[in-house]
Amino acid sequence: MIGLNLKVYRESGGARGIELCRIADQVASETGVKIMVAPQILDIPKALSECKKILIYSQHVDPNEPGAATGTLTVDALASSGAKGSLVNHAEHKIRLNDINVIVAKCRKANLETMVCTADAIESASIASMKPNYIAVEPPELIGSGVSVSTAKPEIITATVEAVRRVADVPVICGAGISNGQDIKRALELGAKGVLLASAYVKAKDPKALLTEMAIQF
Repeated sequence: MIGLNLKVYRESGGARGIELCRIADQVASETGVKIMVAPQILDIPKALSECKKILIYSQHVDPNEPGAATGTLTVDALASSGAKGSLVNHAEHKIRLNDINVIVAKCRKANLETMVCTADAIESASIASMKPNYIAVEPPELIGSGVSVSTAKPEIITATVEAVRRVADVPVICGAGISNGQDIKRALELGAKGVLLASAYVKAKDPKALLTEMAIQF
């Protein structure tokens, strides 16, 4: 799994965001590697209509039921959009542990996948019992740094894989500073099943070349 979080960069919204989704769709088709893209929320419908090989996720979903909760995104609404799943608890949008549990359970019932983001092995172990589809461990201090977690803090990956394995069979994805194919190769060697990245892809001079380089590591 390669997860691409497009965040809300100027370079990843509207037409440019859809082009990044199309590129990921092409690479998924050409390499057979599973690729997830989380575009900006307003771009989800168009991304779904134009891209058939990638998994389209939301960048966030809320735990509340439909009703008087202005500005929230319910699991029901996300499911009806046709999206495949959602990121949950990203370092830039942390939520309470109980809310994570509610979201994971609701998404499972609605046939939506969840990729729950964590900061370390301890948080990952507590999330593993909820049995999300993926756990994405990302040390916050390395997010957007260009310094890969698989290089700077490999012990976080191995510790997280071991901690999660003791609790449940949940694939561990790693993120923070992932920038090239070598970062992915090292992450896989450390036991991760994939990676989650953002700025390296969004701001790449040649995003297709970068993503292809990453995909061939699998």
